[in-house]
Amino acid sequence: MSQPRLKRGLEPNSGTPLSVTPFTDCDANESLCMARDVSDLTPIVSRDQLVAWIEDGAKPAEQFRIGTEHEKFPFYKADHAPVPYAGRADQGGIRALLEGLRKRLGWTAIDDEGNIIGLYDESRGAAISLEPGGQFELSGGPLASVHETAAEIEAHFAALMPVAEPLGIGFLALGMAPQWRREDVPLMPKQRYAIMRTYMPKVGTRGLDMMLRTCTVQTNFDFSSEADMVQKLRVALALQPLVTALFANSPFTDGKPNGFLSARSDIWLHTDPDRTGILPFAFEPGMGFERYVDYALDVPMYFVKRGETYHDVAGASFRDLLKGKLPQLPGERATLSDWANHLTTIFPEVRLKRYLEMRGADVGPRPFLYALPAFTVGLLYDRASLDGAWQIVKGWSAEQRAALRVEVPRLALEAKIAGRSLRAIAREVLALVRQGLINRARKDPQGRDESHFLDPLDAIVAGQTQAEALLSKYEREWKRSVEPAFRECAF
Repeated sequence: MSQPRLKRGLEPNSGTPLSVTPFTDCDANESLCMARDVSDLTPIVSRDQLVAWIEDGAKPAEQFRIGTEHEKFPFYKADHAPVPYAGRADQGGIRALLEGLRKRLGWTAIDDEGNIIGLYDESRGAAISLEPGGQFELSGGPLASVHETAAEIEAHFAALMPVAEPLGIGFLALGMAPQWRREDVPLMPKQRYAIMRTYMPKVGTRGLDMMLRTCTVQTNFDFSSEADMVQKLRVALALQPLVTALFANSPFTDGKPNGFLSARSDIWLHTDPDRTGILPFAFEPGMGFERYVDYALDVPMYFVKRGETYHDVAGASFRDLLKGKLPQLPGERATLSDWANHLTTIFPEVRLKRYLEMRGADVGPRPFLYALPAFTVGLLYDRASLDGAWQIVKGWSAEQRAALRVEVPRLALEAKIAGRSLRAIAREVLALVRQGLINRARKDPQGRDESHFLDPLDAIVAGQTQAEALLSKYEREWKRSVEPAFRECAF
């Protein structure tokens, strides 16, 4: 079933049709992108072509899928140290983990200058990748239900743990490393991260902390048209502080409480204002694919990849690459792969590519890995839930949204907007989400619909956040030490 197109002459001048495959193009996740981005050298000759590339992600509602990505910190169980890429003299490291998983799963290795840096399963659109500090990420495939998401994550751990156990490696389910100093975190051998490490301190104060000491869980979701994209983007952006509050799980830094419930979220406020934030323009009249493309074109680039080499062009303009006037690469012209790569280097609270990404949650225990896709699906894939959520948030001003974004890392559900606490808003939103999941009626073999995956979030609203529970343990059971976190907060 084809989608209606905007009247802009959207097909690229090359005459090559753009594929519409959910989450499986080179923009689906970073690992697949790096593995495949040199395969689409279609030249970009106009801004309209960039708009068309994003717009071609639209699909009918019956083809909507959900993708879930989660990160986790590897650590050595013996001394709770972070795991370097090559390992230690007596123990294997990240490379050994990836090699073991490659043999176990049969997935294709992704290399960077001779180093294995990820794996991908092209048949399902899933991948395993590394974040800059060795955070181990599963980028799940496009799935039809949260039941399938839960099964995918369970299968991931079932494959990972037998490889990790002999290496003495465990994995932390926290949004921020609880005791490692930034300088103690090992660096992964990925060219793009070397470029980012150099550039980040020039544009913010916490970019390196974001890269090296944080972990998140994210969901990817579809849209059916430009209008559907805009409504979903606005609702998801407005409610990202609520997501941050519900999933707040990063209260420790450098071995002690850091003063936040979601320090990971606060770090993003101090990373790079050119490519982060809640996108105020998304709520303005005229928002659409073109407006987002114009925003993305003005976000400074990190790199241009040619062959196997990442050329450092940090701070340069994609508009100059379009014109063939990039000072670092004179005469080089942009390709669709360059555009796909560039969009992966933009980090707003909700990101648009050929689908949308919800990016506001700290990683947490396994039930929370299922709760986020359930929240996303129930909120955004049921029309009544989506419309109801829009009625809740549409009156919020840009100033109110910005103030809430600043308050929520410290206050979580006690933060307020428009005179209401996030806790009260959460009750109302979760009721909509639960009904949306009930309406979908996607049932598992036991006859349960997807709504039971929301139970951990209902418990948070009725009680305290994960971060608050950990702080209580720190003061009492843990005797003001974070060492027990490596036991009690491990997957």
